[in-house]
Amino acid sequence: MTQPTVLITGGTSGIGRACALEFGRAGARVVITGRDAAKLAATAAELAAAGIEHRAVQADVGDAAAAARAVADTIAAFGRLDVLINNAGLSMRAKFADVDVRVLEQLMQVNFFGTVYTTKAALPHLLASRGTVVGISSIAGYRGLPGRTGYSASKFAMNGFLEALRTELLPQGVNVLTAAPGFTASNIRRAALVANGEAQHDTPRDEGKMMASEEVARRLRRAVAQRRRSLVLTGQGKLTVFLNKWLPGLTDKLVLANFRKEEGEL
Repeated sequence: MTQPTVLITGGTSGIGRACALEFGRAGARVVITGRDAAKLAATAAELAAAGIEHRAVQADVGDAAAAARAVADTIAAFGRLDVLINNAGLSMRAKFADVDVRVLEQLMQVNFFGTVYTTKAALPHLLASRGTVVGISSIAGYRGLPGRTGYSASKFAMNGFLEALRTELLPQGVNVLTAAPGFTASNIRRAALVANGEAQHDTPRDEGKMMASEEVARRLRRAVAQRRRSLVLTGQGKLTVFLNKWLPGLTDKLVLANFRKEEGEL
């Protein structure tokens, strides 16, 4: 059997890093992208220590040329692409009334257009391998969250894009998986942008009570192997999606109450 190749955007921390190790330990060749050269080198060293065949590409996938280069480097190194995991993303924490609109533009550029650019460049190779496109979305892509207007918008856009793409690609045998991890212990909240566009550096939530990135990666790998179309993780995440569908008015109140518990009440 041909050894599969997996490209993971935003592969230097959190879910992306965990996926690189998980897929690599399962026998895949792994390519990771990241913007920070030091973090990229550190994750590459971990992959090397685990005996995982890999490449590390410094790239901001919110730039179309950089996204295309990441795919080209993958093909140059390994000759094929079987799984694309669109994981690179930014979050935010600010009320819309207070936020600089450029923060929303930045989130849309990375979270949505980063997925679009990378998937566009990867598609010919995924068609050849009849592979899988994965989008790491969020519960915020099913239910708008207060203080996360730009993040929710970008994830709703990702979900719609992937659903349409899945339907287009049914005849060609390419699977499209939308994964919503729910609250996961990762770096995304510390890197979240506040109203002026700076990173908040701290998390308003208890990371220790969240699903570990490693567990998300294990479940995601199984979902890819099973060629599932969607994956919603954590009990809270599944309940939120269910309630929002059937009791949206109640969900408005519950979601607002939950987020008011955060430091810096909305």
